[in-house]
Amino acid sequence: MGKLRQKLLVLYAHSPDLNSKVVAWSVFDGTTDEQPSTASETDPPYGSVVDAMRDGWRVIQFPQQFPAYPGMEYTTSFLKFEYILEKLEDTDA
Repeated sequence: MGKLRQKLLVLYAHSPDLNSKVVAWSVFDGTTDEQPSTASETDPPYGSVVDAMRDGWRVIQFPQQFPAYPGMEYTTSFLKFEYILEKLEDTDA
């Protein structure tokens, strides 16, 4: 049996609904030393967070929901509907 290694998938959804459309994403793959090429990818790996869950990804962080105060539209902050998912994969390394 190999070592378990983690892959992270960050999905940015259109709304807080887990079934809403994915509008941006990032993948961090700890199972390989190769860096994935995302320059040619125009479609997200999944259409929604639920689609990723059905493929074995586990949600490990839901979006942070802080109330917006007047003047906050001028500050840099987190993306409102960011979900972080993980998948553990067995490797032979």
